[in-house]
Amino acid sequence: MTRAPWNRGPTAPGPTAPRPDESGPGLVLREAAVGYRHRGAGTVLDGVTVSARPGGLTALLGPNGAGKSTLLRTIAGLQPPLGGEFLLDAADLTALGPEQRARLLAVVLTERIEVGLLSAWELAALGRHPHTGRGGALRPADRAVVATALASVGADHLTARPVGELSDGERQRVLIARALAQEPRLLLLDEPTAFLDAPSRVSVTGLLRRLARDRDMIVVTSTHDVDLALRVADHVWLLDGRGGLRCGTPAELVASGAIGSAFDSDELRFDAAAGTFVMRFA
Repeated sequence: MTRAPWNRGPTAPGPTAPRPDESGPGLVLREAAVGYRHRGAGTVLDGVTVSARPGGLTALLGPNGAGKSTLLRTIAGLQPPLGGEFLLDAADLTALGPEQRARLLAVVLTERIEVGLLSAWELAALGRHPHTGRGGALRPADRAVVATALASVGADHLTARPVGELSDGERQRVLIARALAQEPRLLLLDEPTAFLDAPSRVSVTGLLRRLARDRDMIVVTSTHDVDLALRVADHVWLLDGRGGLRCGTPAELVASGAIGSAFDSDELRFDAAAGTFVMRFA
């Protein structure tokens, strides 16, 4: 049997509790609580203490309804936190105004957005809005940033194409370019490969890891593609669907049995040796 990338012989058991490194630069959540004040759901996650560091790809994993989108939206400032600290390079994210926040972090959400007749270049250029002031006019320096962002995601050949004519994979690359045009310190993505075929999912996930390294960015992405995330991500935040969270490297979480505990069902189980899910009856 071919071994998974993390299965290179005996491995020490993974962590039984989060082990955030709260020193140095990066994104740090301390005893964070997220949820909805005016909905029946109330608190979705409580006591979340995790970190994500520059230069690496952090994958946020968990079953449907575990709170992945709620957590990302709260970090992004799209909904208020219910408690705890949300720090970016030791700065309190919850204390920042919209313009300050937009210069520090960028978001790519799952929802499909209608952009009318915009070209790929025009859509990517919207990312410069936090830097152009009220007039919104692009300077030569802004145009250079947009061009670099499109080239970084391999979409520079799409600049003149209407967004409506792009494939799902091409469109997603342009949306990531729009986020990069903000020149963010932190890039948050909620299911960025949800509408993509298998080759495109691999391509986009690999792109995110490369961008984190090349730009020394903090990249946190949620995904349901557990197998791929465990092969590509540097670090994992794992929600178990019962309000619990564990974090560590893919190797640590696989060896500890945390992946299987979060995702195993009557029909499927996670095979740690193979690094994939298999049917129980097979």
